[in-house]
Amino acid sequence: MLMSDKQHINLHLDAHTVGLDVPRDMEPNYRKAAELLNKRYQYYLKLRPNASAEQLWMYTALEVAVALQSDAREKSLVPVEKEIKELNELIKKELT
Repeated sequence: MLMSDKQHINLHLDAHTVGLDVPRDMEPNYRKAAELLNKRYQYYLKLRPNASAEQLWMYTALEVAVALQSDAREKSLVPVEKEIKELNELIKKELT
């Protein structure tokens, strides 16, 4: 990837600013991800006002990781579900 295919962006995560060089076509995804992280961080901050920033980021990271794992699991089941549906259709045809 050429350097011209990347752009520098600054993302604000709570009180921190993170500078990154990201692929131009991925820039909106990075911004949406930062927005999601900030929202979830604020949620945990309200839920646990006495928690340290480190603890809040751990809760946030864990929630996002679980969502990612769940999404990956659902996607991995799509081909199996499709094949089961096709097999069910074949069985129905043979039985009728």
